[in-house]
Amino acid sequence: MSAPIPTDIKLHKTSRTLTLSYVDGRSYTLSAEYLRVHSPSAEVRGHGTPVLQTGKLHVALTDVEPTGNYALKLVFDDGHDTGLYSWDYLYELATEQEIRWESYLDQLAAAGASRDPDTSAVRFVP
Repeated sequence: MSAPIPTDIKLHKTSRTLTLSYVDGRSYTLSAEYLRVHSPSAEVRGHGTPVLQTGKLHVALTDVEPTGNYALKLVFDDGHDTGLYSWDYLYELATEQEIRWESYLDQLAAAGASRDPDTSAVRFVP
């Protein structure tokens, strides 16, 4: 069974979020940063090994473009626009937001990396 298709999609530029509403009355608000670091593009997913995205704290969505009847193309202000977010993938991101976000933060910490593009982490090894 495939995921539901949103009945309403709203880009909120000021808050840098995307809201997806569904026929069952549920709606999910996803931050641009969350969507950017979980892009389905080859740049992020890599070729077998995902590439950790860092420094995306201030990224914003500049445009949302429908792609056929199956996906959205999200355009970010850092120039990234190659990921096609299928309805299934968007629904997964929405319904698994908490666990995916925690996992991302854990990966950043393990890598000694930061969400803030103006911050560099230095790790000392004894």
